[in-house]
Amino acid sequence: MPSSLLGAAIWYFMKTDSTIAAVYGLDQTTRVVRPLFSSGVSAGFPSPAEDHIDRKLDLNDLLIQNPAATFFVRVAGDSMIGAGISHGDILVVDRSLAAASGKIVIAIIHGELTVKRLMGKDSSWQLVAANALYPAVEITEESGCEVWGVVTSVIHQF
Repeated sequence: MPSSLLGAAIWYFMKTDSTIAAVYGLDQTTRVVRPLFSSGVSAGFPSPAEDHIDRKLDLNDLLIQNPAATFFVRVAGDSMIGAGISHGDILVVDRSLAAASGKIVIAIIHGELTVKRLMGKDSSWQLVAANALYPAVEITEESGCEVWGVVTSVIHQF
């Protein structure tokens, strides 16, 4: 297949983007405290169980560093599947963190919320998907891109 036709065929099969399905605020009044065992869980050969609880762990302390600047979003789509972010996952987003190259961010571009990896330096920046079916999005003055926050965690259910 000639290279120009191959390019056209690849573009035809590339998806456009995924969106954010919902945005949730943070209710810091509810505490979620569960036991944290001192021994790790083997991902290889099983080890003898230890019935020793090290301490209580509050999921707020684990997942939320800056409560006043934290919100949650539900993912719609598969553009970040290669980064371990799947359709329906909940992302923990911190608005107080600086967006830097290599960070996964929530951004608004062309009037839509999206989750992508921010890549670039100097005056050349892109929002990059973690799925080869989605093209990178160049950030230009015309795109009106605004970073809303940096993703710190993903809550993924099986």
